[in-house]
Amino acid sequence: MTETVIRQVRVGDGREPVTITIRHGRIAEIGADRGAHGQVVDGAGGLVVPALVDPHIHLDAVLTEGFPAPNRSGTLLEGIERWSQRKPYLTEDDICRRAEEVIRWHMAHGVLNIRSHVDICDPHLTALRALLKVREAIQAVVTLQLVAFPQDGIYCFPDGPELLEEAIRLGADVVGGIPHYEWTREDGLRELELAFGLARKYGRPLDIHCDETDDDQSRFLETVANLTRQNGLGGRVTASHATALASYNDPYAFKLIRMVKAAGVHIVANPLDNIVLQGRFDTYRKRRGMTRVKELLAEGVTVAAGHDSVMDPWYPLGSGNQWFVASMLAHIGQLTGSDELPAAWQAVTTAGARVMQLRDYGVAEGMRADLAIYDVPGPADLIRLMPLPRWVLAAGQVVAHTPPANSTVWWHGVPQTVSFFRS
Repeated sequence: MTETVIRQVRVGDGREPVTITIRHGRIAEIGADRGAHGQVVDGAGGLVVPALVDPHIHLDAVLTEGFPAPNRSGTLLEGIERWSQRKPYLTEDDICRRAEEVIRWHMAHGVLNIRSHVDICDPHLTALRALLKVREAIQAVVTLQLVAFPQDGIYCFPDGPELLEEAIRLGADVVGGIPHYEWTREDGLRELELAFGLARKYGRPLDIHCDETDDDQSRFLETVANLTRQNGLGGRVTASHATALASYNDPYAFKLIRMVKAAGVHIVANPLDNIVLQGRFDTYRKRRGMTRVKELLAEGVTVAAGHDSVMDPWYPLGSGNQWFVASMLAHIGQLTGSDELPAAWQAVTTAGARVMQLRDYGVAEGMRADLAIYDVPGPADLIRLMPLPRWVLAAGQVVAHTPPANSTVWWHGVPQTVSFFRS
């Protein structure tokens, strides 16, 4: 089947429903209904958006919470300790099974683009080999990028540099790093030099876990920005978390934000994990645990948002719902002004697509027909209600479908339907 017709859907802020005709996996026409010669999808007046993006998750760790021991303190450091205890139990089959399960959760929520960090501090690279198999198995439906991520550091883990390069040779899409986790600042700088050198050598983008700490002396983001500028890698480098930016003094923070913008570095915030992992050493006032989203956006920096964890040693909750992530971003970042709220849904759509360097992304003629259709009037309702999509299409073919719910409340003994929209 080469044609799909989606009837009665609204695009963007459009009030009048239109018909989207898809041929050979791409959007051929948006406009009037000219009849159908293939699969027909009833949009029922709902809102169509490009398939969502999760630009930061750890699929090798999902669904491991509690085994072999729970994270009783809920802290970042105990989470890393618990993950180290879990590693001896890892097998390729175990990782594939858990990752595929959570990818299905993502798909049900309309997410068809995922960037997963993969721990490569393992002499056998078990997690990477498993997720390379998963990537191949789902490539027709889900775009999965894998980041070679040294969870335990490069220079404080045996054969760290060799393992990072081997991971890239095996097929990791992105060079990762975690400079603030090295034992010394000097080794953190060496790690970044190594990561950028490998990115040049193999022609890969970079995604660095950068300054995920409340320590205002952790200042590796300035080095990431500078190396990006020196190497001409603008648009191909992402700094994930960057929570220390919230702890810097204002003169330095605003200088740094301008550097990040000038260098073309993207930022990925992870509001679910960081709101619970950061500020753990504070009594009161407690820090919010997230980077300076509003200030970064004001300077024109791309800010996307990731789910980060799903039921793992760092975060015992999560479902793969990127609208929940967008909602948390809006609340923690105070992005509820009428001019600010769009940044929250862009963080899991267009901004995430820029981070992943996705081509042909969007609801427009000529774009790849990766789409999600929701029973809501407008984008703000996606963040307010965090709904499941009625339809999810990959290259024009339906890959997930959730029938609409009919909510009935007995009000003074009389059944009434609840729609959750203003009448």
